[in-house]
Amino acid sequence: MRWGTYFAVCGAVIAVGLSLGLTLPLVSLRLEGWGYDTFAIGVMAAMPAVGVLLGARLTGRLAAWLGVSAALRLCLLASALSVALLALLPYYPLWLLLRLLIGISLTVVFVLGESWINQLVADHLRGRLVALYGTGFALSQLSGPLLLAWLGTADDRAFWFSAGLLIMGSLLLLGHSGMPQVDAQSAAGRGLLAFCRRAPAIAWAVVLFAAFEAMVLTLLPVYLLREGFDQGMALRMASVVVVGDAVLQLPIGLLADRMPRHTLFRLCGVVLLLSSVVIPLLLHTPFIWPLLVLFGASAGGLYTLSLILVGQRYRDDALVRANAQIALLWGIGCLLGPLSTGAASQWLTGHALPILMALGAAGFVALAWRRAAFGEEEQLPSETAVPGQ
Repeated sequence: MRWGTYFAVCGAVIAVGLSLGLTLPLVSLRLEGWGYDTFAIGVMAAMPAVGVLLGARLTGRLAAWLGVSAALRLCLLASALSVALLALLPYYPLWLLLRLLIGISLTVVFVLGESWINQLVADHLRGRLVALYGTGFALSQLSGPLLLAWLGTADDRAFWFSAGLLIMGSLLLLGHSGMPQVDAQSAAGRGLLAFCRRAPAIAWAVVLFAAFEAMVLTLLPVYLLREGFDQGMALRMASVVVVGDAVLQLPIGLLADRMPRHTLFRLCGVVLLLSSVVIPLLLHTPFIWPLLVLFGASAGGLYTLSLILVGQRYRDDALVRANAQIALLWGIGCLLGPLSTGAASQWLTGHALPILMALGAAGFVALAWRRAAFGEEEQLPSETAVPGQ
């Protein structure tokens, strides 16, 4: 196994996580300060999701034309330029376009980066190494709001710092190999409905986690502000959610290498459902802190286990195609989550965020106990076989 390549690819994607952790809440808080309502903020938060839907259809052709590594570097640099323009052009309509371009570029990074990681790792280490990647990515997002609290939201330093991180990520990928072999039809975004029919629990888990992540980084700070917390506390509470996602992914990955992965998947869904239901009840008590940790860990576990289950089944073109379907589902979740939560928060209830997460988790739990919900018979990790290994 190419350990240097594994850590380089992880490092590049982690740089993206830190950049997102900085810019997503900054954009929402900047719009809040300009007087925009929750729905307008939700529309802005949803624009990268539209970019995901477009980017997933371009990934294969771009990778076939330039190669996986070059395509990743190009899109990281394009994202850096888009973030820099957020600082230079502070106008809502232009920000919508820039957020769309960021979504397109970063989709290519995630589809090819996660395919590259899953291609490298052996199946008996897949749970741990995919979870280690997930932990690093979540920690980078955690560091984003904390770093934003230190840098401040009054000026554009966080935008420039974010752009620099993306440039650094592109440099990390120079000179590495072992990426999937991609042709022009891979990751073209075809076959989404077939993927959903084949593995409905995995498909819904990705949608649910994408909605969760978009809402936590954009609307959760606004939700907490409107529940009476100051800005610093709201950012810290959002960071605690990401702490839960980060610190418990590696234990989840270790368990995924030792027990039936589907059982662990279902357990994460149940914990997410219960924690979402209880958040409004405990919001102003000391118990909210451990509850936020469980909220983040259970949601993050859904995505980590989705990557593990996909990675154990596919290689090369098939792996990139599967990750493209995940990217499309991610885009749908990122689009629906902020839009529905922003609208419900404005017109129905201030507690729309945890309520909608509870409904989504209930849907996953119902799916996960159906036969063939994961597209294959349940088996222990040691029993899995990956074509070509």
